Amino acid sequence: MKPSTWQALVRTAALVWLALTAGSAGAAVQPFPPTFKVSDVKTADATIHVRVGGSGPAVVLLHGFGDSGDMWQPVAVRLMPNHTVVVPDLRGMGLSSHPDNGYEKKAQAQELTRVLDSLSIGSFALVTHDIGNMVGYALAAQYRKRVTRWAVIDAPLPGIGEIWEAQLRNPKTWHFNFRGPDVERLVAGRERILLDRFYNELSATPSAIDEQTREHYAHLYALPHAIHDAFEQFAAFTQDGVDNRAFLAQGKLAMPVLAVGADHSYSTVEADDLRLVADDVTAAVITNSGHWIMEEQPAQTVDVVAAFVDKK
Repeated sequence: MKPSTWQALVRTAALVWLALTAGSAGAAVQPFPPTFKVSDVKTADATIHVRVGGSGPAVVLLHGFGDSGDMWQPVAVRLMPNHTVVVPDLRGMGLSSHPDNGYEKKAQAQELTRVLDSLSIGSFALVTHDIGNMVGYALAAQYRKRVTRWAVIDAPLPGIGEIWEAQLRNPKTWHFNFRGPDVERLVAGRERILLDRFYNELSATPSAIDEQTREHYAHLYALPHAIHDAFEQFAAFTQDGVDNRAFLAQGKLAMPVLAVGADHSYSTVEADDLRLVADDVTAAVITNSGHWIMEEQPAQTVDVVAAFVDKK
């Protein structure tokens, strides 16, 4: 069987599994409205899975590790009456394809602009979380005239200031260097255990991340090559830092930035970090939440993000 045929079968099986589980009782991960168009956009060496719905000024939502674009469903539902909402799965994550390399955030930002071009999206607001923040900065810094405003949620930027250096010394970030063929063999078949570590240790209330959510993402991260690609996102941090310092040397961002931290995670430090790279930064704090803000405090987060995106 050709690799492309095998990949298509795997993706079809994953879509069927997600459709069957998304509507289960008490499920935290809900399907996007049926009016959203789901497509797979081909780029130079990958296929990016993307959901598009609504009408009006565009908003692009970028997820991070431990999630996929599925995390943004509540935000998309809120924004779609007045916005065209674009929700991709990042390269190598979710239902996007799984190339061996290309996980530098500068390159991923360039890839996403080509996806947006194919969708006839010009300027857009940007909402990001975790590794999505890192891709988001590369987008905003390289395409300053296209990004109209940026909501950045609960993760620092590689290579920028003491906040990042402190992150590298944080015992909880041992996973930054957790990779390689033997590590992948160790994790194979145990993806749920690995993800549980992140959900339990980086949340304020682990039980807020329910069983269905955990199984949903464990299935996605167990797809062929998915864990390898997730680890490559972290492996790229050194080069991302080099690229970020080069972006900053071109000047700080001028668009409005909302820096959102969780009170049990980055809190107001998120805004301190973003002020290193942007001039117009407003801080917001999600209460009673750890890092997994959309799972722990979805209503609070949706309200904060929607108010910022809709601000005139």
